[in-house]
Amino acid sequence: MPTITLPHGDVDYRAAGPAADEANGPPVVFVHGVLVGATLWSATADALAAQGIRSFAPDLPLGAHRRPVAADTDMSPRGVARQVLSFIEALELRDVTLVGNDTGGAICQYLLDDDASRIGRVVLTNCDAFEIFPPPALRRFITLLTRPSAIAAAAQAMRSTAFRHGKLGFGPFANRYDAEMTAAWVEPLRNAAVRRDLSRFAKGADPDDLTVVGSRLHRFGGPVRLVWGTDDPFFTLDLARRLAAAFGDAEVVEVPGARTFVPLDAPDRLAAEIVVLSSPIDSQRPFAQDRTG
Repeated sequence: MPTITLPHGDVDYRAAGPAADEANGPPVVFVHGVLVGATLWSATADALAAQGIRSFAPDLPLGAHRRPVAADTDMSPRGVARQVLSFIEALELRDVTLVGNDTGGAICQYLLDDDASRIGRVVLTNCDAFEIFPPPALRRFITLLTRPSAIAAAAQAMRSTAFRHGKLGFGPFANRYDAEMTAAWVEPLRNAAVRRDLSRFAKGADPDDLTVVGSRLHRFGGPVRLVWGTDDPFFTLDLARRLAAAFGDAEVVEVPGARTFVPLDAPDRLAAEIVVLSSPIDSQRPFAQDRTG
């Protein structure tokens, strides 16, 4: 993976697709959530590359990263959003299609609240929004992540593939996993500095703050598509519809059978929705309604 140096430190990222002057559409930037890395997006990015679209997926300092951030880095959700923005600026990307999943969707909302000048459109898959930050079923788990010692214990247990893919690990978030990929996600947690970064982020998750951000999402003028798995035990379709209503131009696209990690369960479908939203005709369409299929 290539590496870029940003104000908060070095960041590994995955780039896919043709060069900018040969691409068929605007660049895509993917934003993942806690305890996963840029490889969450690999299948979706490859599908986009086959359509001539270039994408970038940074490894954010949310637990699966191999390069800890500087000790004085703002690791609040808004601070991480600013890291994503600095990544976009450093690569000189404009008219970006911003794509977020899980906690990464909340980070995207913070980014839009701070500075949306380089963002042309947004695709959010199942993610946190408003007071659902985190979902009720995950609040105890996120509380554990505020303690580096608890993260260390969890990391030890997650070295077992059966545990890692079970109901106390990644199991509920997707229908299937690649063991090598998930092992690479949890291996960095053996590093105390990585555990520190994750714990600082978990401490900063504030549902009241995200609710306030949600009240300002209508300021973003670009089109938004919520590509939502219908079998998610954490983020409901009702939440997706509330989030869509908070934007000025948004629609909900249901993905039957998919869970939280839509990029794993339905990468081709997600890529297709990104392509459609990125087309000039689609970006000028009138306000759309919910649809399924």
